[in-house]
Amino acid sequence: MRTDYTARRLREEDLAPTWVEQFDRWFVDAVAAELPEPNAVVVATADADGAPDARIVLMKGYDEYGIVFGTSYASTKGAQLAVNPRAALVFPWHAMQRQVRVAGRVERIGDAASDALWDPRPRGAQLAAVASVQSTVVESEQELADRVRALDEQTPPGSVPRPRVWGGYRVIPERVEFWQGGADRLHDRLRFVSDDAEGGGWIIQRLAP
Repeated sequence: MRTDYTARRLREEDLAPTWVEQFDRWFVDAVAAELPEPNAVVVATADADGAPDARIVLMKGYDEYGIVFGTSYASTKGAQLAVNPRAALVFPWHAMQRQVRVAGRVERIGDAASDALWDPRPRGAQLAAVASVQSTVVESEQELADRVRALDEQTPPGSVPRPRVWGGYRVIPERVEFWQGGADRLHDRLRFVSDDAEGGGWIIQRLAP
């Protein structure tokens, strides 16, 4: 199956001055287009042997320092990031004939910032995160439901305290590519690349499709 791309071209003169400003433009466009969960992002990691792994999570924020998501430090991705703190991201905005690819190193955010991610979560999601040891094998769906129910009964009403094993990660970009589908497969691929030689600035490259 193939789709003919008809969107307008992405040219160098159309880009914002920084990757985060360009990302913000496209993210605002994705929200305005009412794409389902435009903050859904593929996060690819690798273990100590270099074996790749990927899953979809929800982006929780972005700024000039990077892109943030939350998870259990004890999860598979948490264990992988502990030994190989690098990741690649893909925002697959297919309906707009766009995608954004990000690659860079990863760091944990601080406790206060992690609390800010945790506290707005629905109580049910908080209970599930505490009761479930993410990525471990469970005997049955009922076993997990029983754990959540027991924790709910034991925990006072309101927000559940954030467990120390849960927190946020920040992907600090070294490369950010903006991909726009083009007619006849002449896609536009413009990439911001971190340039340490320029004091932490960025250079822009056009890539062959």
